[in-house]
Amino acid sequence: MSRLLLCLLALPAAALAATPEIPLVIKDHRFEPAEVRVPAGTKVKLVVDNRDATPEEFESHELNREKVIPGGSKASIFIGPLNPGRYPFFGEFNEATAKGVVIAE
Repeated sequence: MSRLLLCLLALPAAALAATPEIPLVIKDHRFEPAEVRVPAGTKVKLVVDNRDATPEEFESHELNREKVIPGGSKASIFIGPLNPGRYPFFGEFNEATAKGVVIAE
């Protein structure tokens, strides 16, 4: 019985460890890369590295996510699992230049 309990407790940690990480950089008020490809049907973690000195807000209505990332810091944003398709995102503080899309395939 205790072995079963240990296995059940380990499942969430194992699932988290298996989550693919996708790097995304904010530099000069732009997202790099501007297109992020992820496997459809899989939960992924976007690791957003804001290399600008100013904060930026990652926002996507289609992904139902928004997060402020202070300048010079990183943030993790979990998305998915997603159906195949295109999911645009933008930087709320620099909408003219900070644009991108997640492509689930």
